[in-house]
Amino acid sequence: MADEIKYEYKTVQTLRGTDGLVISKMQKDGWELVERAQGKLRSTLNFRRPKKPQPWLLIGAGVAVLVVLAAVIGVASALSDGDGAKGGADKSTAAAGKEPSATPTPTATKSAALKVTTSQNDPKFAELLKADSCDDANLDFATRHKGQTIAFDGSIVNMAPHGGYDTRYDLLLGPGDKGRNTTVGPAFKYENVNISDLGLTGKNAPATVGAGDRFRFVAKVGEFNAEQCLFFLEPVSTETR
Repeated sequence: MADEIKYEYKTVQTLRGTDGLVISKMQKDGWELVERAQGKLRSTLNFRRPKKPQPWLLIGAGVAVLVVLAAVIGVASALSDGDGAKGGADKSTAAAGKEPSATPTPTATKSAALKVTTSQNDPKFAELLKADSCDDANLDFATRHKGQTIAFDGSIVNMAPHGGYDTRYDLLLGPGDKGRNTTVGPAFKYENVNISDLGLTGKNAPATVGAGDRFRFVAKVGEFNAEQCLFFLEPVSTETR
C-alpha cells in the first residue's frame, strides 16, 4: 500500500478538430488521457498523471533557514531598540541642557498687543503731554506709535459739526482739565465722529458731550499734520472722571 500510486486529475474542454493538438501537448507534460467525450462543438478530455512526491528534505531545510533568519532578525531588532533607547535618552539629556527658547509665547505677544501707553509707563509720552502742539516730538511720537493705544486725562477744547452733518463732529482735545483754556500739550483731534463712536463709559456717562467736559480718553494713535499742528486720534473709549 505504501507504493500505491496517487494521481492528480485535470479536465480540458476543446473545440472539435483541435483534440489531437491538446492531447499531444498534455502528454508532453506527463498527462495521460483517461477519457474523451465528444459533443457537437466541443470535446471534454480527462487526464491524469502521478503526483510528484513532496520534497520533504528541501522543505525541512527551508524551515530551518527561516528559523535561523528569524532569530537573526530578532537579535538585530533588540540591538536596534537598545541603541534607539540610548539615543533617545541622550537627546532628552541634550534637550534638557538647552536654554529656554527666546521666541515669545502667544500670551506674551497678546499682552504686548494690548499694552496701553500712558504718562506713567512711557516717559516720552509724559513729556509730549507738556510739549507745544507744533513741537517735533508730536511727529516723532506719532511715527513710532502709529496704530498703538494711548490713554490720558484730558478735556474737550472745542467741538464743531463735521461738514454739513448734524450728528457727526470734529472734537479738539487737550491734556489736563482746562478745556477751552488749554495752552500746553498736543492738539489731539477726533475727526468726523458720532457720539456713539466715543464709547462713553463710567459713572453717570452722559448722552452727549461738549467743550469743557473732562474725560479719561483712550484712543489709537493716527497721523500728525505738521502744517496744521494737529495730532489725529481714533476714539476707543471715553470715561467720565
